[in-house]
Amino acid sequence: MGKISPVSAKYIIHSIIEIDGVVDKPDVIGAIFGQTEGLLGADLELRELQKSGKIGRIEVNTETRNGKTRGTIIVPSSLDKAETSIIGAALEIIQRIGPCNAKLQVQSIEDVRVSKRNMVVERAKALLKRMMETVMPDSQELADEVAASVRVMEIQEYGVDRLPAGPSLDESDEVIVVEGRADVINMLKHGFKNVIALNGSSVPSTIIELSKKKVITGFVDGDRGGNLILKELTAVADIDYVAKAPDGKEVEEITKKEIHKALRSRISAEQAKFELSKEVDRISPQLVKPQQGFQRPPIRTNQNNNLSSHPPAAISRRILQLTSDEKQTFKRMLEDLIGTKGAEVVDTHFNVLGKVPISELQTALKSISNVHAIIFDGIVDKDLVKNAESSNVKYIVARDSHVRQNDTKISIVSSSEL
Repeated sequence: MGKISPVSAKYIIHSIIEIDGVVDKPDVIGAIFGQTEGLLGADLELRELQKSGKIGRIEVNTETRNGKTRGTIIVPSSLDKAETSIIGAALEIIQRIGPCNAKLQVQSIEDVRVSKRNMVVERAKALLKRMMETVMPDSQELADEVAASVRVMEIQEYGVDRLPAGPSLDESDEVIVVEGRADVINMLKHGFKNVIALNGSSVPSTIIELSKKKVITGFVDGDRGGNLILKELTAVADIDYVAKAPDGKEVEEITKKEIHKALRSRISAEQAKFELSKEVDRISPQLVKPQQGFQRPPIRTNQNNNLSSHPPAAISRRILQLTSDEKQTFKRMLEDLIGTKGAEVVDTHFNVLGKVPISELQTALKSISNVHAIIFDGIVDKDLVKNAESSNVKYIVARDSHVRQNDTKISIVSSSEL
């Protein structure tokens, strides 16, 4: 039989077929030709249309389940709209294939030219974008590009901790402390050259020494991670002022006007400590380095040797299952994640199998095997516990939990238990 090239087809008839029995593809194609023969007249005879190339190769895809056959039929056509619609309607008269009852229904008639036009439009967009990216930029773009490269070149490594910093740190009486390298780049972009980054969630010794000699302003992100870093910064370093980015924004993404506004609205470190102390259950105190002389009150036990501060027996059993080395390892890994909104997946030897953002944690669990524990900067919820149980996870270590220990077989360890 003749074939029609997919390039010359103008329309494609998409239909589905359901058969109460088991049949093969040749049976379906034979029924199509046999039961439509003589139905539409000589001009629309399927066999003749296929020989002349007006109807293309009929594709049948079927699968059999529970003794029934279901599949799709695709018929390419170079006829006009009306004739193609007639051919599609004619297919629906098929009610039997071999000894089995059948039902065929046309789902849609696709105009191939529309798909080609969409492809042309998308390709044109891509070509235009590439052209705009590669053509000669105007003078302002050149100036901006040169200025941006100079700002990146201005970043230097400062102190024994090799922290990212601006070029005017030694000459300035005041220093702005931000969280990371990207924050330093954004500050340099807007003309602030007396900037240095913590480069982590813990305060480096370089920052502590610097705070003894200069006026320090801590400039943190406007989120919970920023509060955690701010609390640790005020606890271990002698900072003078505190400034925060707008709520929900990071220092690396705010504009020059927002930077000036935040720095003008800075408050004293004493006031910042007072405001942070009023927050209830927002930041776990065990995630911040304790001040000198601070001792954690001992956990009292009753005569039955149960933890009086944690009545549920499940919590007591869970804490006893952890060795001191495991506690220290979990505590260190959790502290390293604070402020990053990230998660780490480890095996029984505490080798990191993967490190992902919290938003991608549940997806990552499906692709990682032999997971022993999950450590993440967040709060445990039921969805995470459900996915962790299916992955045979033994421990979940987090800042807090909304799931009771009795509701899951996984040992949930919060920061307050480390």
